[in-house]
Amino acid sequence: MTHIVAVTACPSGVAHTYMAAEAIEAAAKVKGWKCRVETQGSIGIENQLTEEDIKAANIVILTKDIDIKNSQRFEGKTIVRIGVSDAVKRADTVLNKIEAHLSKSTA
Repeated sequence: MTHIVAVTACPSGVAHTYMAAEAIEAAAKVKGWKCRVETQGSIGIENQLTEEDIKAANIVILTKDIDIKNSQRFEGKTIVRIGVSDAVKRADTVLNKIEAHLSKSTA
């Protein structure tokens, strides 16, 4: 089973942070993937990813609009960096591209 983790953040740290998290989670659910999303919003880090979450992940999705705190946790993982607006508007397309990449790497 594919397992992804993501960290979403936007410059203002409000709506788009959470909209992106919801969109990624929904797109992953449609695919039957396990997904955990940490948000780094105006009120700080919520739903912080555990070491186990990160270790189990096939792919890490990070929004690139602002620096993600503690990004060194993901060293050695395959990281996909996307704009927060892409996460909100095109999460399904992003996950389709990830799925294509994963199927090539396991073929």
